[in-house]
Amino acid sequence: MRLNKYIAHAGLASRRKADELTINGNVKINGVTMREPGYDVKTGDVVEVNGVTIRSQEKSEYVLLNKPIGYITSVHDEQGRPVVMELVADVDARLFPVGRLDYNTSGMLILTNDGDLAHHLTHPRHQVPKTYRARVSGVLSKEKQDKLRRGVDIGGFVTSPAQVKVIKQTERSAIVEIQIREGKNRQVRKMFAAVGNKVQELERVAIGELYLGRLKEGHYRKLTKKEIEYLKSL
Repeated sequence: MRLNKYIAHAGLASRRKADELTINGNVKINGVTMREPGYDVKTGDVVEVNGVTIRSQEKSEYVLLNKPIGYITSVHDEQGRPVVMELVADVDARLFPVGRLDYNTSGMLILTNDGDLAHHLTHPRHQVPKTYRARVSGVLSKEKQDKLRRGVDIGGFVTSPAQVKVIKQTERSAIVEIQIREGKNRQVRKMFAAVGNKVQELERVAIGELYLGRLKEGHYRKLTKKEIEYLKSL
């Protein structure tokens, strides 16, 4: 099994993150630093990541969490802030988050120990659609909506066409659903800022056709077999 896949199956990180750990010298094979992500792990090899011996696990777990505001999308935080893993601490598997949501963003977050699925859902080539519900300041005019639908420059990057639907509009703010296919850092916030509307609240409500539904903030549930198969098909 390739080293990056071995690390992913151990529930430590996605394949992409496993590559970074390896290249940066955080991985040892039989006591020797290994910087080749493509190394073929053999029976009897002792694999260490950051000084901890790991073992690849075959059973995969898939969890859907409704992330509250105020949690970091990470396994741990050097500043001691709350992390999403604290919300799934009773799951008997070493999970990691698929992609990320900002500290001030709530909503759907998938956690798993399946590195293949994590890679599939986050790789730019697959363009998995993600739907957000935002409260933004001011009026989101038809002209601004059309700009978002065509794609906007968010600072050296022009977004792909987005789906935009205004749910409610008042004189001071608007509630909007927006679907994007990329995952740039703070992308939705930057998109609305590019047309002159500041995001006041932001929640991810769907990945593809998998919706958050009525799951309460801070709570999680395990994905069904059908939902897992759907995510793998995206």
